[in-house]
Amino acid sequence: MKLLKVLLVALALSLSGAAQWQPHEVQLLNGAEVISVPAQFQIVTESWNRVVAVPYIAYIPEKDRVLMLISCDYPHQAMVLYSDDHGATWSNPEFVHLGADGKPDTGMGVGLTYIGDGKVLLAAGRRWLSKDFGKTWEDLGAMPTMPDGSAWNVWDPIFVDRDPETKAVKRLLETGYSMDTARWESNGGPGYSKGHIHTSLDEGRTWVDTVKVPEWDGASEITIIRAANRDLVAACRTDKPVSMNEVLDHYEGLAVSISKDDGKTWSALNRLFAWGRHHPSLVLLADGTLVMTYVVRKGYTDAADGLPRFAVEAIVSKDNGQSWDLDHRYVLHWWKGNQTGQNSWWASSQATSTLLMPDGSLLTVFGTGYRSGEKDKGVAAPRDVGMVSWRLSEKSLDSTDTITKAPWESDGRNVFDPKILKTR
Repeated sequence: MKLLKVLLVALALSLSGAAQWQPHEVQLLNGAEVISVPAQFQIVTESWNRVVAVPYIAYIPEKDRVLMLISCDYPHQAMVLYSDDHGATWSNPEFVHLGADGKPDTGMGVGLTYIGDGKVLLAAGRRWLSKDFGKTWEDLGAMPTMPDGSAWNVWDPIFVDRDPETKAVKRLLETGYSMDTARWESNGGPGYSKGHIHTSLDEGRTWVDTVKVPEWDGASEITIIRAANRDLVAACRTDKPVSMNEVLDHYEGLAVSISKDDGKTWSALNRLFAWGRHHPSLVLLADGTLVMTYVVRKGYTDAADGLPRFAVEAIVSKDNGQSWDLDHRYVLHWWKGNQTGQNSWWASSQATSTLLMPDGSLLTVFGTGYRSGEKDKGVAAPRDVGMVSWRLSEKSLDSTDTITKAPWESDGRNVFDPKILKTR
């Protein structure tokens, strides 16, 4: 009987793809040394052996649940799964929608957002709403368009603006961007992306007041959070610099823009990295610290054998997003690719999503292709979702500010040799 129970548990774990937490070290850069921060890590999808990409997570306080949106297989199809133990184990994934033929029909899913009262929004070809915490989904119709009728491209979660006293939802703010594909493909320089914002007063059913933000010219994926001082802080993926004569979008960068008037106007972009880092996610801690996670797809030097290296990092701001400590970065996870050449980017990271959990810890998920092409060099599969449970370090840091003071387009800002890091 005991053996049967063990086998049933093992079967359940294999079906759900539930990995177990493993001891892990987040590495905090601190001058010439690295501070080790105890953490936990798992590849959630390792046993699935399929394409799993672009993860988003949202916390549902009524159920103490973490809901995850993923996109599986080729072509990508949106699926959801959930954890009732803060990420330790996960339910079986289920497609957001099936067509009349019983096959998934949404395409890739992005922008998972929990509004409250069981209501969840996401974008997957069209707008989808769940009223039962992500169990079933209602088609709200086609995505909105730009004022000129072109595609409203989205990526990031919707900003849910709540009354500071009652916590009632006042409005939703969603960012989108237009894309000049010809300019991007011809290496015509930055400006092929143009960031926009619009507002919903009916929980995402309709959208009004679409504005092209002048300061977001050359910015695409833009995620917004409200800082402790009530400013709105936007982390932005930025177009490739003119000096980067590459088509691959992994050379795009990272910047911050701030609004002090509730989103009416925005500051010029504060450039953090010119290239190689993007897909940001923002979290506000109880003490007012802002934490930003992002992917590193370019900028780490290659290994001695010529293989590329990738990572997921985090930086903090102690002044409501005005400045960011680039010298004392947290390396949540880093790995080496498995091939060189034109497909070397398959092993890269993509799409960070970070939550502040009830116990004060941080939960970060990200996409990784660390196994892509291992069995078949011609196929970008499998792809996986990694996850780290971690906290900021309480140790004192040195006064190093070399990277922060380096010009934003310089190698001093953008190139990093990870030889100082501990290998896994």
